[in-house]
Amino acid sequence: MAAAGERERSKGGRLSDRRKRTNTTANQKKAALDVGQPDTKISRMRMRAAWMYYIEQMTQNEIAEILGVGRVTIVRMLAEARARNEVKIGIQGYLSDLIALERQVEQQFGLEKVIIAPLSHPDNDPIPAISAATGAYLSGVVSNGMRVGVGWGRTLLSTLSYLEARALDDFTVISLLGGISQPRRFNPAEFAWQFAQLFQGDGYLIPAPAMVDSVETKTALIERCGLKSVFEMAEDLDLVLLSVGAIETASSTPYRIGFLNEGHQSSLAERGAVGDLLFHFYDKEGRLVDHPIHDLVMSVGIDTVQRVPVRVLTSGGKEKINALYGAMKLIRPTVFITDEESARQLLVVAQTEL
Repeated sequence: MAAAGERERSKGGRLSDRRKRTNTTANQKKAALDVGQPDTKISRMRMRAAWMYYIEQMTQNEIAEILGVGRVTIVRMLAEARARNEVKIGIQGYLSDLIALERQVEQQFGLEKVIIAPLSHPDNDPIPAISAATGAYLSGVVSNGMRVGVGWGRTLLSTLSYLEARALDDFTVISLLGGISQPRRFNPAEFAWQFAQLFQGDGYLIPAPAMVDSVETKTALIERCGLKSVFEMAEDLDLVLLSVGAIETASSTPYRIGFLNEGHQSSLAERGAVGDLLFHFYDKEGRLVDHPIHDLVMSVGIDTVQRVPVRVLTSGGKEKINALYGAMKLIRPTVFITDEESARQLLVVAQTEL
């Protein structure tokens, strides 16, 4: 795996290569992410199409635009749904309730795609289910020539077990947040290169703590210690994968690994913070809070994340509902992956905020 400064790519050559890769239109690229998926993915898409057509009374062209495929594909899906007896008066199958819930969340927050993982009991730990759904989604969309930016945390680390490894050409994964400096069995920042390794790609880390001691240290690390190239690479991502942290709980990753203490948590909460993305702390309305901790964070800025065309947010749990609500407004994810209990609670919060 390559770290910052290990290998420099010619900027002109990189731009030339990426122009060759991006000659297709934005819609074609979006469609390319959805085709060639495993049978379970196709089944889910077929049932979503049937739900939109028969229950929501949408036109085939409208469904094709939402799902990112051609109208002919929608026609075939609807025909197959009828042939499989999945369509009667309603839609048959264990996914129908989840599809209805996915559509509610999509419409409530204006999202392009929502994937909801079922839970056998509302009190179960949602992370395994969310990680499995995230792994299945990513396995279907990563492709040759992609540049993926990632955060880290328990949900993302668990996703590694569910990725379908294969060789990809010119595939790059970039960690958007520094790591930890204390000795531990596993550095969560290593998620980036482990992800890259599964697809035989290149992994780039930010070889610095997620938080430093001063603004001067941060500036020196970026400008004089070879980290600037990693931050520049993050300006040209195809997809970003993030999870949220919650301020209210001591189980949040920043608190567990020692970057935040009780004083930090109290002062952040006083300013209205409910969660963080890449150690950027925000309130329930999706506004970054004014706090000096932001000057010390070694991570890519939220404005960079907001410009990435495919923004995948994967998180869940009762303690993260307010953090998820704020994240919806902060980065406006294009893809949201969560569990059914979290999805329902998120809708309740959204309705109470109206």
